[in-house]
Amino acid sequence: MNSTILIIEDDPALQRGLRDNFQDQGYKVLTASTGDQGLELALSAGPDLLLLDIMLPGINGYEICQAVRREGLDYPIVMLTAKGQEGDIVRGLELGADDYVTKPFGIQELMARVKAFLRRHRSAETSVFHFGPCVLDRVSHQFQKGGRVVKLTSKEYQLLEFFLENPGKAMTRGTIMNKVWGSSIMVTQRSVDRCVTTLRAKVEDDPHSPAHIITIRDVGYRFEPGEGRENEA
Repeated sequence: MNSTILIIEDDPALQRGLRDNFQDQGYKVLTASTGDQGLELALSAGPDLLLLDIMLPGINGYEICQAVRREGLDYPIVMLTAKGQEGDIVRGLELGADDYVTKPFGIQELMARVKAFLRRHRSAETSVFHFGPCVLDRVSHQFQKGGRVVKLTSKEYQLLEFFLENPGKAMTRGTIMNKVWGSSIMVTQRSVDRCVTTLRAKVEDDPHSPAHIITIRDVGYRFEPGEGRENEA
C-alpha cells in the first residue's frame, strides 16, 4: 500500500510542484491551502506524513502541529518555512515537528528525507538497535561497538536510547533535556552538550567529525543511524 502524504501549503505553485513530484514517485497525495482545511485533513485523513507550511491563512502551522500531537497522532511532521530563523525552527520542533526544511529547498533532498522518515516510522517498540558497528540491546541494557561491550553512564544510555527512538529528527536541546533529564532543576542545556560530548567519545569513530550524533547549529542535534542492519522489534 502506497504511503499517503498530506501537504498543507498556500503557495499554489509550490503545492502543485510538491504534489506532482510525490505522485510521480507513487505516493498518494492530499493537499490543503488553508490552515483550517489542513487541520481537518491532518486529524481525519490518516496521512503517513505531513509537510506543513508555517505561515498559512487562518490557523497557522504551529497550531496545526500542536493540535495533531495533542490528539496523540505520531506520524512524522516536516515543517516548510521561509524564515529559517532559529526561534521559528525551535518553536516548531518544541511543539512536536520532527524536522524542517527552509525555502527554497531542493526537491530531491526533501524527497529523500520523506522516504527516510517513512521507512523509519514504526509503531512497534524496538528492543535491539543497530547502527554502524554499534548495537544497543534494551533487554540486556547493554551497548556494544565492534563486538565489544562499552560501558555507558545512566544518562549516556538514556540519551542514546532517546536518539535511537527518534532517528533523523531535528531535536532542540530543550526537548532532549525534558525527555532525558525530566524536570530536574539542576539541569541546564549545557548538561545536554556535555553528555553528547562524552557519548560521542564512546559511539563515534571520530568524535570531532561525528557520523551519527550531528550538531544542528543554533538548534540542537539530529541522530543519523546510517544504512546499517534493520532494527529488531
